[in-house]
Amino acid sequence: MKIAVVGATGLVGSKMLQVLEERNFPVTELIPVASEKSIGKKVLFKNQEYTVVSADEAIRLKPAIAIFSAGGNTSLELAPKFAANGIIVIDNSSAWRMDPTKKLVIPEINAHELTDEDLIIANPNCSTIQMLVAIAPLHRAYGIARLVISTYQSVTGTGVKALKQLENEERAALLTSDIEPVTRAYPHQIYRNCIPQCDVFTENGYTKEEMKMVNETRKILGDQSIMVTATTVRVPVTGGHSESVNIEFRNEYDIADVRKILSEAPGCIVVDDPSKSQYPMALTANGRDEVFVGRIRRDESREKCLNLWIVSDNLRKGAATNAIQIAEYFVLKGKG
Repeated sequence: MKIAVVGATGLVGSKMLQVLEERNFPVTELIPVASEKSIGKKVLFKNQEYTVVSADEAIRLKPAIAIFSAGGNTSLELAPKFAANGIIVIDNSSAWRMDPTKKLVIPEINAHELTDEDLIIANPNCSTIQMLVAIAPLHRAYGIARLVISTYQSVTGTGVKALKQLENEERAALLTSDIEPVTRAYPHQIYRNCIPQCDVFTENGYTKEEMKMVNETRKILGDQSIMVTATTVRVPVTGGHSESVNIEFRNEYDIADVRKILSEAPGCIVVDDPSKSQYPMALTANGRDEVFVGRIRRDESREKCLNLWIVSDNLRKGAATNAIQIAEYFVLKGKG
């Protein structure tokens, strides 16, 4: 099976190659694609070197599936060209997520909605993915009326430039009190700081990242009545994203049942023993594909409300792994 990875030299694209190899995806020929400046470079996959090619060359080679992580504008331009040639596109950007004609898929929740006609499939936002893997089963059980979300997001969610900014600031702090990073992805220092801005601000005062969580949650759960408010914060962490989620249900719940539902939820691991200081952390989620849930407790200030702490590796389940799980679904259905 020929598989193209568009954006193969980027942070998420590199992680996609790693996850494809780890999950032993049935790749017979890898077609790495990147921007013009990267054409001709080599990428390593299963101990074999592959040469980066242009998108036009990749289309000519007719892969069965193309996994995109090359930015929204690139996806808007290239995804229809791949799809027009019968190639299944799984796109990690925000380009197609809210398009009513495109499916927004988390395999544990709604892969069953995919059909033969779906040639461009959207991969949700990383913060949305990990939250919904945990709370979708609770929604089915009790009905979610409202979500109040605060996120603590790794710099890796911004990309290589942000990672370099943090590393440069850390090095500079060891040498001098004057921190002047060589490269800057954020308007402020991120080292020893929290920046309450992920993505750009919109007219309503929320950032695009915050509105993604609002809109994508409703679309994936198929319920436009769910009230959602979010504050997304960038923190000097490289291992993954953490989320504090307050859920107001439509129906009363039993905390023991909640724990049972979460422990049985596909892709979820409950880590919740406060007496032993055991709870999910970005450090321990790093490099894992699961979503970790802890600090499970009733909100005593309001009826039918629950508090959760949800952590996952944003480059894996939040991006690469989720996309590859979608590809695996097509293989299982014999569509690849």
